[in-house]
Amino acid sequence: MSAAAIDVYGLVKCFGNKVAVDGVDLKMPEGQVWGFLGPNGSGKTTTIRMICGLLTADEGGGQCLGFDIRKDANLIKQATGYMTQKFSFWEDLTIRENLAFVARLYRMPRMGRKIDETLEGLGLSQRQNQLAGSLSGGWKQRLALAAVTMHSPRLLLLDEPTAGVDPQARRDFWDEIHLLSSKGLTVLVSTHYMDEAERCDAIVYLAHGKLITQGPVHDIIDKAGLFSFRLVGEGVRELTEAFRGQSGVDHAAYYGNALYISGRNRNALEQAIRDVAPDHVTAEEVKPTLEDVFIELMEQAGTDKRMHG
Repeated sequence: MSAAAIDVYGLVKCFGNKVAVDGVDLKMPEGQVWGFLGPNGSGKTTTIRMICGLLTADEGGGQCLGFDIRKDANLIKQATGYMTQKFSFWEDLTIRENLAFVARLYRMPRMGRKIDETLEGLGLSQRQNQLAGSLSGGWKQRLALAAVTMHSPRLLLLDEPTAGVDPQARRDFWDEIHLLSSKGLTVLVSTHYMDEAERCDAIVYLAHGKLITQGPVHDIIDKAGLFSFRLVGEGVRELTEAFRGQSGVDHAAYYGNALYISGRNRNALEQAIRDVAPDHVTAEEVKPTLEDVFIELMEQAGTDKRMHG
């Protein structure tokens, strides 16, 4: 088992009378990629900021990279790369000028060589004199990744880094993340995309500021206790609403030319299929998807009860 890059317990953060994070424990080994998931407002960003020293926890504590998250916030920040959701670099500077500014902030030795190596490593050399403001979403994302990894951090925190970029850019970005992880970097990334979650070594799911579940994707799916069926046949899409009204059917959705239904009672699902599906529609049991599980987790979490009073 690898040493823990992050080992925090009981993290609580309030803003006014609203509890943004409510007793989160997290232990993450070094050199892995973990996904942080949950609906908007679930406390993902606030938790990330407490871990890396940008916010002080109201309660709880622990360590990040061997440093105390309360006492050693500056040391944690120096050893961490944090990429925000919104592009936060200077659009009226070139790619190279942006990296030069960051290098001066970190007082890097052999600055010119380090910038050259960073540009080369992320395929930015040909565009180094292009203004950041003229870049597409995917290239801005690559510039941001270059800037937050140039000082060779031990931990990389990414807050919804692929929002608003095209599928190819997302795929390229994740290839870079796994390459960095293979060299020993620990990565914690918040995302809404199920395909990205499935590329992580483990995932953490938050709802209403509370930790709902964590672990490898296959373990979370197996432990969810869900059953799922795939139905195909002419007109199967028109059956979606009928299935949603059936006892035991927790979720029904049409995609990929098939209707998928899921729930916690296999017998009830089979009965719903007998009651609703015409003879020409065929059904087979399939493994529940991560999306099925997350929808179930959201429903279990219920409404937000974090307001005091």
